[in-house]
Amino acid sequence: MKPLDRLYEHNTKGNLWIYILSLLKEGKMHAWNIQTVIEKKFGFKPGRITAYRVLYRLEEQKLVKSETQERRRVYQITDKGQKQLVLAKQFYQEIVKKI
Repeated sequence: MKPLDRLYEHNTKGNLWIYILSLLKEGKMHAWNIQTVIEKKFGFKPGRITAYRVLYRLEEQKLVKSETQERRRVYQITDKGQKQLVLAKQFYQEIVKKI
């Protein structure tokens, strides 16, 4: 794999949690819709199962919470998740400044 390809992979699918938290910051979302919205907004398509696994992990870490609405699970970001998103953005901004 070429260096730029590896960078792209690690900063998209490899850090899917950042994109999911970013979407949930805008409002509640059904899990089944996240993959499609990520593809439209960010230009890459995560695997369907991958998005679910990341959501479950984020919920375990209390970065998102879910509730059932009309027989579907809806996710929203928590205060803790918003703080982590801010820290992630600051991290990327610092990296960009340094390079």
